[in-house]
Amino acid sequence: MSRPSRFEGTIGRTVADSTPWFDEPPHPGDGAPNVVVILLDDTGFAQFGCYGSDIDTPNVDALAADGLQFTNFHVTPLCSPTRASLLTGRSQHAAGMRAVSNFRTGFPNMLGHMSNHTATMAEVLRDAGYATFAVGKWHLAPMEQCSAAGPFEQWPLARGFDRFYGFLEGETDQFHPELVCDNHIIEPPAGPDDGYHLSEDLVDQALRMISDSVGVRPDRPFFTYLAFGATHAPHQAPAEYLAKYRGAFDEGWDVVRARWFERQLERGIIPAGTELAPRNPGVDAWDDLPESQQRLACRLQEAFAAFLDHTDDQIGRFVDGLRALGQLDNTILMVLADNGASQEGGPFGVMHEMKFFNGILETPDEAIERIDDIGGPHSHTNYPWGWAQCGNTPFKWYKQNTHEGGVHVPLVVHWPDRLRAGNSGGRRDQFTFVADIAPTIYELVGVTAPERFRGVEQLPVTGHSFASSLDDAAAPATNELQYFEMGGSRALVAGEWKAVCKHTAGADYDTESWELYHLAADFSECHDLAGAEPDKLAELQALWWQEAERHGVLPLDDRMFELFGARFRPNSPHPPDRRYLYRPPMSPLPGQASAAIGGRSFDLTARLTRFAGDDGVLYATGTENSGVSIFVQGDRLVVDYNAFDDHTVVESTADLPEGDVTVVVSVRRGPSRTGSVRLTVDGAPAGETTLPPLMSMMSSVGPIIGEDHGSAV
Repeated sequence: MSRPSRFEGTIGRTVADSTPWFDEPPHPGDGAPNVVVILLDDTGFAQFGCYGSDIDTPNVDALAADGLQFTNFHVTPLCSPTRASLLTGRSQHAAGMRAVSNFRTGFPNMLGHMSNHTATMAEVLRDAGYATFAVGKWHLAPMEQCSAAGPFEQWPLARGFDRFYGFLEGETDQFHPELVCDNHIIEPPAGPDDGYHLSEDLVDQALRMISDSVGVRPDRPFFTYLAFGATHAPHQAPAEYLAKYRGAFDEGWDVVRARWFERQLERGIIPAGTELAPRNPGVDAWDDLPESQQRLACRLQEAFAAFLDHTDDQIGRFVDGLRALGQLDNTILMVLADNGASQEGGPFGVMHEMKFFNGILETPDEAIERIDDIGGPHSHTNYPWGWAQCGNTPFKWYKQNTHEGGVHVPLVVHWPDRLRAGNSGGRRDQFTFVADIAPTIYELVGVTAPERFRGVEQLPVTGHSFASSLDDAAAPATNELQYFEMGGSRALVAGEWKAVCKHTAGADYDTESWELYHLAADFSECHDLAGAEPDKLAELQALWWQEAERHGVLPLDDRMFELFGARFRPNSPHPPDRRYLYRPPMSPLPGQASAAIGGRSFDLTARLTRFAGDDGVLYATGTENSGVSIFVQGDRLVVDYNAFDDHTVVESTADLPEGDVTVVVSVRRGPSRTGSVRLTVDGAPAGETTLPPLMSMMSSVGPIIGEDHGSAV
C-alpha cells in the first residue's frame, strides 16, 4: 500500500511503537501584516484631492495624511500591463502582457495572460500561508477563455487567489455589470432601480471575504486585491453624486488646471519651479469653444468627478470595515492607479465610448441631445481630452503615451503599525515603478519569491523594493533605470534624465525623433534638450535597447486596435469560419468567446416551436448604448440594430406561424461601414432594410442566448 510521499514520523506494528507526524500548512508567523492593494483605473496624477484636485476624495486624502504620499510613482500607460507588472514584480513584457489581455500576437511579450514563469503575489503569499482575495476587474486572462466553458487556468483562482468576485473584461457597466463569482458567471444581485452600483457591491464582497477569513482563522493574515472598475469609462455614479457636481467645472479646463497646478506647488506635490505643460495638440483654449461644447464638456467632467467621489466613499467604507474587524492597524494598504487619465473620449468627449473604438468622431451637437442621461444607467460616457489633461496636471499627454501624463500616477501607502513613529503624513519623492510593489511587499512580510513555482522555473523578480523609503524620506531611490514601451512609443528614465519617443504607427523606429528631458529641473517635460545634449540622448537610447533585450520587449509592435481581431490567427478557438449551435439556457458569453459579428456578414438561424402570443428574445449582444437584439414580439420577428442610439429596426412582414418555424436573420457588410439586414421565415423573404453604420466593435458586453438581461439593447 502506498504511503504519502513525505512522512517524517515512524511506523511500527502498533500506535504504541509508532511516532506520528503532521504536515503543518505554512504560516507567515505571528504578527505578519495583512496586505491590501486598491487599484483605480484611468485615474490621473492630479485627480485625488491630496494630489491637487477639487474633487472630494476625503478618504484617500485621510489615508495619505495618516500614511505616505508618493509623488514620483510610475506605471505602464495601459491597464493589463500595469496589473501584470503589479502582481508579478516583473516588467509587463517579461510577464507576457505588453498590451491588453484581449490581444495575442504569437510572441512571448504578448500572451494574453501572465506567464506561468512569473508567479503572482497571490501565489507567493498563499504559499506562505496567506488567505488571498481578488475583487473587481481582472483583465489578465485571454478573453476567448473567459466564458463558462473556460479553460480557467488564467482566471484569478488559478493564479493564486482563494476567492474572486468581479468582472474579467477591461470595463463593464457599473449598473449592469457582467459578473463572475469564483469560476462561474452570475447575475448582478440587483439593478439601478434598486440602488445598485458595482463599486458598492465590490466593497461588500471584499469585506465579506475578509470577515469570513478572520472570523474562522484570526491567526492567518490576508492579501486582498481590490481593483475597482472606476474610473474607467463608462463614467457612472448614483444620482446624488451627479447632482453634487452640477456647475462645479463651469470655469473650464484652463482655469481648473491652473488652480490644481498651483495647489500642487503649494503642497509640495511637485517640485518648486515646475512648469505647467502647454495644452496638448487637439485641446483648444476653453474660451474659444462654442457654448454647446463647453456645456457638454462640463457635464462629462461632472460625471467623472461624481464617479471618483463615489469610489472614494467606497474606499472609506472598506477602511471602516477593516477598522471594525480590528485589522486596519496591521495592514499594509496601498492605493494607486493603473495609468494616467484616458484620451479615449476624443477631443469633444463621447456619449458612447465605443464610437472611439469604431473610429467614429461624435460631435458635441450629437452628444448633447442626451445630456441629462450623462453619468446615469443610460449612458456610456468618457470626457474630452481637455479634462483628461487636467487630470494629468502638470503633465502632457495621456493613457497609452509614455510621456509623464500616461505613466505618472498617485500612490498612497498606509500602515499604522509601521508608520506611526513620526513617518506618517509625509511625502516620498523617490522614483518608483509598479513592478517595485511586489518585492517591497515580499520584504515587508518576510517572504522570498521562489526560483521554481509548481515545477516551473521562474524569471527573476526585476522590481526594486522601496521598503527602505517607508522609514526614511531621504533614502536613495532603489530604481534608477526604468524603461517604458507601449504600441511602439518608448521611454527610459535613468536617474535624473528621461528620453522619450512618441511613436506614430508605421514610422521607422530607427529614424523617428526622440525627446530628452532633465527631470530634476524639468519635472513636467517642458524643455526638450535633444538638440542641446545629443550625446546624453544617444546614451539613453542605447540603454533603452539594452533594457528591451533584457526584459523581453522585442519585437516592437505598433498594432493596437486591429489586434482585437486576434481570433483570425491560426488555431484560434474562435476562427471566423466556425459555426456555433447555441441551446438555451446558457451563461452570458464574452464577445471574444462567441461568434464574431462585429463588422462582418453573418447569418443567425433560429428554430422555434411556438404558440400564438409567444414573445421573447432569441439573441442579444451589447447594451442600450450599442448592440443587437433579435426577438419575437406581437407574433413578429424583430431585429433592433442599435448603433450608438441610432436604432435600425426591421420587423417581419407577417406573423410567425404556430408550431415549428425556422427564422433567419442575414446581415451583410456593404461598402464604407454600411450594411443590410434581411429576414426570412421558413425560407420565404420576410423583410429587409439597410444599416447605415455597421459597427466593428459593438460593446464590451457579449451575447446572451434566449434572453436579454441587464442593460437591454
